[in-house]
Amino acid sequence: MKNTSEKTHFGYQEVEADKKADKVAEVFHGVAANYDLMNDLMSMGMHRLWKRQTIALAHLKKGHHVCDLAAGTGDLTIAIAHKVGPEGSVVHSDINMSMLKEGRDRILNTKNTNHVTSVLIDAEALPFADSSLDRVFIGFGLRNVTDKQKALGEMQRVLKPGGIAIVLEFSKPTNKIMQKIYDQYSFSLLPKIGKYVAKNEPAYQYLAESIRMHPDQETLKDMMQQAGFDEVDYTNCTNGIVAIHRGFKF
Repeated sequence: MKNTSEKTHFGYQEVEADKKADKVAEVFHGVAANYDLMNDLMSMGMHRLWKRQTIALAHLKKGHHVCDLAAGTGDLTIAIAHKVGPEGSVVHSDINMSMLKEGRDRILNTKNTNHVTSVLIDAEALPFADSSLDRVFIGFGLRNVTDKQKALGEMQRVLKPGGIAIVLEFSKPTNKIMQKIYDQYSFSLLPKIGKYVAKNEPAYQYLAESIRMHPDQETLKDMMQQAGFDEVDYTNCTNGIVAIHRGFKF
């Protein structure tokens, strides 16, 4: 159990570390039903391209054993499953039961996904043996994890030699003009879309704040190196609004 005297960020709020998971859970219980629609609206469909690039950078092979953390509604999981084929296996996981159910239902209604299992998993305590997986993904979920360093360490631990951890996450725009446009959009328009479409303005205010509190590209790279990855690189997407980090275990 986390020490209740420890503090962390929930968006721009400072909260007790052991309370953050519950607060994040409330956010995602409230948006699960409209999550995919909101992703399309708030990214103007770009999230599909970002995920496609993530899959390409993972160099998945038939027969790979993979875990997709914070997998939510499962669109990335399904793409992974089609790459590794029935010879492989994929764990679709999330810490939030509402999101996990949304994803599980989608996976059950998708062809060629019989090798996917949905499991409730905390990214800070992975239920896998050391050196047992070929790839571990976390897409748009690391910023919501209370102890990011611990989660990265767990991802490194469960990878086989030759394995890759892939972190797809919002990051810091590399262009100052883009940064200004992005800030205006994030704090003025995004919460209003959340209010009228998802009926949950606070959730999307939190989203904007949590992105700003997430480590930038170089900081996250350093954190992955500290977690024990032998080599780390990253690819900026859409001028750094999103970055794809890869941690290699040799």
